[in-house]
Amino acid sequence: MTMQIPGSEHFSSRPTNFDEMTAGLPESLEVHTVSQEQIDALDPLTYEVVRHRLWSVTEEMGEALKRMSGSPIVTDANDFDFAICDELGQEVQVGLYNTMLAGAVDLAIYWTLQHRSHNPGVREGDMFLCNDPWVGGGLHQNDVIVFQPVFHDGKLFAWTSAICHEPDLGGVGLGSFSPAAQDVFSEALPTPPIKVVKDFDLQDDVVDVWIRRSRVPMLVNLDLRAKVGSNTVGRKRLEEVIAQYGADTVKAVMKRMMADAEGRLRSKLTDLPDGTWSATGYQDQSHEGDRGVHKITVAMTKREDHLTFDFTGTDPQAGMINCTYAGMRGGVMLALLPILAHDIPWSAGGLMRCFDLVSEEGTINNATYPAAVSRGPIGPAWLTGTLVAQCLSQMLDRSTDLGASVQAACCGTWDTAVVAGLDERGEAPMPFLNVMMEPMAGGFGARPEMDGMDTGGLFCIPMGRVPDVEMTEFLYPLLTLWRREEPDSGGPGRQRGGVSASLAVTLHGTSQPAGLVLASAGKAVAQNNGLAGGYPGNTGFDAVVRRAELGEVLADGRIPQTLDDLGSDVEIGHCYAQSHLAPGEVLYMNWQGGGGYGDPLLRDPDAVLHDIVEDKVTASAAEIVYGVVLAGDEVDRSATEARRAALREDRRDRSQSEPRDRGTVDTATARRIDDNLVIDGDTVGCAHCGQGLADVTRDVSLGLATYDGASTAAGPQVTSDPAYYVDDTIVFRQLCCPGCWTAISSTIVPADHVGPTDDLATLGVTPRLVAAE
Repeated sequence: MTMQIPGSEHFSSRPTNFDEMTAGLPESLEVHTVSQEQIDALDPLTYEVVRHRLWSVTEEMGEALKRMSGSPIVTDANDFDFAICDELGQEVQVGLYNTMLAGAVDLAIYWTLQHRSHNPGVREGDMFLCNDPWVGGGLHQNDVIVFQPVFHDGKLFAWTSAICHEPDLGGVGLGSFSPAAQDVFSEALPTPPIKVVKDFDLQDDVVDVWIRRSRVPMLVNLDLRAKVGSNTVGRKRLEEVIAQYGADTVKAVMKRMMADAEGRLRSKLTDLPDGTWSATGYQDQSHEGDRGVHKITVAMTKREDHLTFDFTGTDPQAGMINCTYAGMRGGVMLALLPILAHDIPWSAGGLMRCFDLVSEEGTINNATYPAAVSRGPIGPAWLTGTLVAQCLSQMLDRSTDLGASVQAACCGTWDTAVVAGLDERGEAPMPFLNVMMEPMAGGFGARPEMDGMDTGGLFCIPMGRVPDVEMTEFLYPLLTLWRREEPDSGGPGRQRGGVSASLAVTLHGTSQPAGLVLASAGKAVAQNNGLAGGYPGNTGFDAVVRRAELGEVLADGRIPQTLDDLGSDVEIGHCYAQSHLAPGEVLYMNWQGGGGYGDPLLRDPDAVLHDIVEDKVTASAAEIVYGVVLAGDEVDRSATEARRAALREDRRDRSQSEPRDRGTVDTATARRIDDNLVIDGDTVGCAHCGQGLADVTRDVSLGLATYDGASTAAGPQVTSDPAYYVDDTIVFRQLCCPGCWTAISSTIVPADHVGPTDDLATLGVTPRLVAAE
């Protein structure tokens, strides 16, 4: 853990008391607001018209950013976002792009009002630039926000913002990722809010200081101007709305939008059962050379119309796998927006009033300065979101009306690969740097009544897209050998997780080796867990084929299809590594698919056959994991029945269990907990066979049979040996009903994992112990 630096707490932004903040503003900075009576007086038609006008303003801001940016991260992958906030910074409307950023934008504005309003002042015609993840705005230094105050009649009326990921802002590592980083001083420099526009003029001195730090200054300069342009569009369009409907009406709509979002979410929460749900996940390795696993744990408590997310027990900050408070908050929003608020307008300022965060300072998802945080949004923040999504899904799975929102974990994490070198295709050699954005095509998690979307995208970027291969080859000296979906990469289950994809790429148009940075997790411990017994999706795998036989293969007119076609000298990439890619060598990436839902032995055999025909599942995996046997092009029904019975017997023979007599439950009248479990009075039992598993007056855990085996026992989706990455023993842990041997939980975790997998509290069932056994 790095030593704390005195004074750094000045830059830590948190949700604030608005009365105190307003009282602290200078007299020269007047703010525009409206009374509750004005909000209540809005007629429904005006409200809806103005609300949609505000939405169209944010959409136009996004289109302006995309049209002006030259970065494929923005133009192709849609890794950006924008917002309109009220006069105090509360988010009225956010975009459908990188939703994690919604947890950070307002924090930067709060901090600016508190620490910049007196000196240098907040005035009409200003814009501020920030990439300090402790202040907010973004989740790591590469997230750069430009935000502006909007004034009306001399009063601060609103704020607009535009933010995107920059390909490189300096630091030791390419793309500002330093796999060996132990603190922020090995990464891009965090910059607190600084005026980049004054009196509507871009400040050349600030721009020069800003772009000087980057390996690709022209691209960073263009992105900066694109964000300034996006904000300019937002200000002008917002002024047009004010001119048409009046400032008080527009502000009343903004306040009402947040209040409505809050009210609708609170109403939804009120209809759900109270309880506490828990989840624990791991990041394998924290930096180059590390061989440990690092834990994030959360207990989500729902009481009436409010949620509390308690991360107490999370491991201390380490290496480069940390995020700040803004990242933790962004991770919560990653899960909450699509799962709980998919049918509610995304007025994030109202939605965030419905939950509290409890977290120890100095942990990997609430790191203190000067922790290394370059992996923040795609490491600990993402895992935080995955765990929160698991808790939310477990809560919703008990509801018949809201169960459609249940979803197993999506692709687990972002597989980072940065390639940088010399492009010799033009008249003069030019440097290039490319963040490989192909992992945008991640697999979605399965739902109770449908499979996960294959290569459907990322949970946190609803409008995300995979880059155009031809555009990548046009911009960079790279040749793509293949980019394709990979069978068996989706987590097996009654509903299958969405499959992921792989990429093979080589240098083409340069004679010089290129630098290579790898940064990813989920190669040893699964980060894309299933639900209700569903299996995790595939583990990640990256490699470089040295001395590839690519020239010979292409000269023979053959297009390589597998790594074996390229030679046997395969160098496996660690989770965090710095390497190189020479001409003739091949970079291979296989990122993660989504988790499954329900026991795969309960999947419709015809659905498995369809998966085989569609090349989503191999025939061997169908037999090994799903217990489906084919006879030619059809399912052999009797052989499948026998195979599934044999697999259940195998579960019985390999598992350990302690005899526990908890009677039976009436599955016809018991209340649902999830796909496999019901509760009947005080007894939790199996929904399939009626076996009693726990009496809540006597037990704190389910009486399940436990199996710990090699991670490969989960099936062919395990593509790498955990021992290559970490020293901890990693196991496939499966918990089954001792009556019918249906899988209740299937995870890939450290052997010493003591998470709440078999805990009644995980299911939101509170033990009511009244007597000893």
